[in-house]
Amino acid sequence: MLLLGESTVSGVGVAQQTDGLAGQLAARLANATGRAVQWRAVGRNGADARLALQALLPQALDQQWDMALLVLGVNDTTHLTSRQQWRQRMQQLIAGLHGCAERVLVTAVPPLGHFSALPQPLRGWFGLRANLLDADLRAVAAPQRAGYLVLDIPFQPAYLARDGFHPSAAGYRLWAEGIVRQLGLPASSAGAEVSAGTGT
Repeated sequence: MLLLGESTVSGVGVAQQTDGLAGQLAARLANATGRAVQWRAVGRNGADARLALQALLPQALDQQWDMALLVLGVNDTTHLTSRQQWRQRMQQLIAGLHGCAERVLVTAVPPLGHFSALPQPLRGWFGLRANLLDADLRAVAAPQRAGYLVLDIPFQPAYLARDGFHPSAAGYRLWAEGIVRQLGLPASSAGAEVSAGTGT
C-alpha cells in the first residue's frame, strides 16, 4: 500500500508513523483481510499537487502497489491553486499512479472551515475554497477510475493534535476506520497481522 501526499501522510500531529494515517490504515486493513500489509508513506509537510507531481510521485514509480491513496488539498486550498491547475495536476497524479498501482483512491479535501487553528473570517473563506476543490476532485476521480473517499472525522478537540490543524492519534484512527468501511471491509480491532512500513 502506498500513501502519497501532504503532512498527514508524513504523520504530522503524532509522535510516530504507526499512530498516523499510514500506520493505522495498514493495521486496520491487516485486521480486515487477515493478511500482512506492507506500506510506504511518501509525504511532505506543505506539499501541494504540484510538488506531489514533481517530487513525490517519482519516488513511488519504482514499485508495483496493490493500492495507492492520494491525500492532498489543504495546501492547494491555502496556496490559492487555481481550480484548473488543481484539476489538471490531480488528473496527472491519478494517471501516474494507475501506471504502478492496481487500485487508486483519493481522499476528500479536508473541510478547512472546521479547522480551529484558523481564525475567522479566513477559516470560513478557506472552507468555501476547500469545498470547491473537493467538488473538482470528485469530478476528476470518477472518469479516471479512482475511488473517492469521504473524510469521516469529527473536527473536535479530542480528534485534533495540539496545533488544532492536524489529526491526533484518535483522529487518524477514525480516519483509517472510515476508509476501511468505505472499502467494504470490517474495521475489526482484533487479530491484527503485523504490518511493516516506511516513511519518506
